[in-house]
Amino acid sequence: MHTMELLGKSRVKVEDEKVQEASEPMIKWCPLFDKVRGIKEVTAQSAAENMEFRIKNHGMFSARRRLKMDTFVGFGASESMMTGIKTRIIDAAVTVCDGAGTVITANPDLVQGMGGYISGLTETDPIPEILEGIRNMDGHVLSPQDGKIDQIAGAAYARAAGYKKFAVTVADRATAERLREWEKSAGVRIMIVGVHLTGISQEDAAGLLAVADIVTGCASKQIREQVKPLVQVGTAVPLFGLTRWGKELLVERAKEVEQPLLINTMPLPVLPENKQPRPLV
Repeated sequence: MHTMELLGKSRVKVEDEKVQEASEPMIKWCPLFDKVRGIKEVTAQSAAENMEFRIKNHGMFSARRRLKMDTFVGFGASESMMTGIKTRIIDAAVTVCDGAGTVITANPDLVQGMGGYISGLTETDPIPEILEGIRNMDGHVLSPQDGKIDQIAGAAYARAAGYKKFAVTVADRATAERLREWEKSAGVRIMIVGVHLTGISQEDAAGLLAVADIVTGCASKQIREQVKPLVQVGTAVPLFGLTRWGKELLVERAKEVEQPLLINTMPLPVLPENKQPRPLV
């Protein structure tokens, strides 16, 4: 059994490569999925159908899982971490993958291959072929016996493996705060990347923004209202660089984006109303 939240936190359960159930999402429209998949209204049915698309075309939650892929969006969390490893801004990434759980790797292609289609993975059972594929691409699965997701333990492994500056994706305030506190005694530098933040509370958004280097806007009302970024990439579902290190990574990522770019100074964030997910939660 696997569970992933997507398209406004619709909780979708998958078993034997089939969607078993999908809950009602928190939003009705997402500009990103309207653009890339033509989804005009986000519903439990459209979330289930999108998961089925990912299973069929990318092999998610199956032995057919593709661990290499092109960039999904110009500025995404996995795309940015991929660039960060290529340019040595970070040494490695602690992230997650369906069929594996927490994964630590210094292979930029694996970071993108795992993360490009991942939304909010909350639980997953190990799939032998995915575990083998990750190992063959120089990834370390933290807990291959049960597919556990534990970003704190993943960071500890990264330190023990000799990495000195690495990214860790987090989806909650508590994990981010624990990482920042542990960093002080561990002798490492952790780039905290906040992801899957739709529906985060006002208090938790404030706490996360205080310790993260980069956060994604998702469909979060609180992130948009409280963020004071040094750099913003994208306007519909933006990524915000909150620290000089986070800014460095996103600016470096901009160099690899093939589309024309406008670079300007202005008060941030910039959030055109007609481009935001609806409703923001």
